[in-house]
Amino acid sequence: MTETERIADQLERSFDGDAWWGTPLREALRGLTAEQASRRPLERAHTVWEIALHAAAWIREVGRRVRTGEAREPEPADWPEPGEPTQARWEAAVAELEAAHRELVDAVRRMPPERLGAVLGDARDRPLGSGVTLYVLLHGLAQHNAAHASQVSLLRKALG
Repeated sequence: MTETERIADQLERSFDGDAWWGTPLREALRGLTAEQASRRPLERAHTVWEIALHAAAWIREVGRRVRTGEAREPEPADWPEPGEPTQARWEAAVAELEAAHRELVDAVRRMPPERLGAVLGDARDRPLGSGVTLYVLLHGLAQHNAAHASQVSLLRKALG
């Protein structure tokens, strides 16, 4: 197994696989309605919907970075606004998250392992996630998925 295949495996585990640490991100979102996902059970915390959109934006951006080698802000934003909380829009948001994940994992599997040492950007910019190698970026995304899966799991408990 190559290093890129191992990283793809870790991304899969953090998203919807056999995560050693607990519930992966997709599983944490499974079965939630738009109404639940849009509620804010903790006053100063993000909603589940906001977290799902944020995760999708960063997964999509990391996939773009793998393809281009260039760092920039995620589109449409770091924390996109959910808008009107309809069931159709919630399902579309989850589908977008799943599609972004699949595209990223496919790109990582196709990437030559030699590219893992490539540095993105000229200088370290923590909020932008630049100035790190693709290796660090991809492991960081698996950690990002785990952190947000944990947040979603806590929000689900707070929702009752």
